[in-house]
Amino acid sequence: MESNGGDASQILGEIESLKAERKDIDDRILALEAQLREISITNGTVKSDASSPSVLKAASHPNHQLSPDAIYRYSRHLLLPSFGVQGQSNLLNSSVLVVGAGGLGSPALLYLAACGVGHVGIVDHDVVELNNMHRQIIHTEAYIGLPKVESAAHACRLINSTVKIVAYKEALHTSNALEIFSKYDVIIDATDNVPSRYMISDCCVVLGKPLVSGAALGLEGQLTVYNYKGGPCYRCLFPSPPPTTACQRCSDSGVLGVVPGVIGTLQALEAIKIASGIGEPLFARMLLFDAFSGSIRMVKIRGKSLRCEACGEKSAFTPAYFQEFDYEKFTNSPLSAAPPKLNLLPPDSRISCKEYNEKVLGNEPHVLIDVRPAHHFNIVSLPNSLSMPLSGLETRSPEISAALNEAQPQEGGGSSSGAHLYVVCRRGNDSQRAVRLLHNMGFPAAKDIVGGLESWAREVDPNFPAY
Repeated sequence: MESNGGDASQILGEIESLKAERKDIDDRILALEAQLREISITNGTVKSDASSPSVLKAASHPNHQLSPDAIYRYSRHLLLPSFGVQGQSNLLNSSVLVVGAGGLGSPALLYLAACGVGHVGIVDHDVVELNNMHRQIIHTEAYIGLPKVESAAHACRLINSTVKIVAYKEALHTSNALEIFSKYDVIIDATDNVPSRYMISDCCVVLGKPLVSGAALGLEGQLTVYNYKGGPCYRCLFPSPPPTTACQRCSDSGVLGVVPGVIGTLQALEAIKIASGIGEPLFARMLLFDAFSGSIRMVKIRGKSLRCEACGEKSAFTPAYFQEFDYEKFTNSPLSAAPPKLNLLPPDSRISCKEYNEKVLGNEPHVLIDVRPAHHFNIVSLPNSLSMPLSGLETRSPEISAALNEAQPQEGGGSSSGAHLYVVCRRGNDSQRAVRLLHNMGFPAAKDIVGGLESWAREVDPNFPAY
């Protein structure tokens, strides 16, 4: 068995080494191909063809500067009467920035590169994880643990080596947003949190940039274009941020992988229409997508507000004001994608995962309540835990009392003082809310397990499934 384990480690090590070598080789090939294309474009044709007297050298067309390779690559665009040479030329001379290389940014980036946007920027500070794979189709398993911007840039270059790709491996803040955004014609918001949406929109207003905004959650998505041709900005529609309880992320509520794929692709389409000058961009309207029924609705949205704090007549949003604005305080939400860690209980009402594990191993009589939603409980749960979702916990007092009576030692008589009560959730936030509620329900000794199941997988059982 030991030799098999050693062999497996050796094989895994060799696989990782080969993957790294393959990435280096791919990058080198892309760089050489780009150099070759530049030489070909500069000379008007490939050098070997130019030396042959039987082959005429390609001449520049009087109406455009598309190279022979570009004509062939984008020929299906050029064949469209409504798009043609002018649309493609505009696209090649344009620049689009995508903020976020996740579920929305993945398809957007792939299509922007494939369709020939001349300069594509990518902003993201996160790394590729296994649970990204079902929806973030620009990434592959070979890039797990590596920066998303590196993975996304590599994928874009594999599709189109002639496009200039610039990767910003950093989080977007008011301190760097103005400098980055100023270099691009169109901005795509592919983020998933409220403070980023306000910050990106405000920055676009300050710089006069059109913004393609999309969102996807669960089985639904939406899309619109802000700050375009006198249209509204994000603050015009949402002058005040929603309550934090209404703000959900796919890491908490889930998302069907293809839904951000649909919205992200449509974001690329809107950016291409704006950059090329062809078509009618989606401003003053919002597209609503329902994957469950397969329906798409278009709704009119309110126009630009003259009282808008960002783009209204008396707006105070100068570059200096923008850089000082606290978006986390304004929205009461973090810019970071990491979920918040609450601290609602005193230390004597909490217990660590390791401490709870010791009590289980010591056969301490107790009851463990799992307050996650029922469909979370069906994914994975700790042994002998009872599913009692937080939303209905207040009505479960008789069941809790019965479980404590059943768990107590036989010699304890009718009192439930011999059995302890613990509460667990996914990350340790809802379990704290549940313990406060249980204290008010007459269970003052209830304790929450710090960090929830995520901490259990990290500190106690590495094989426990994370989700």
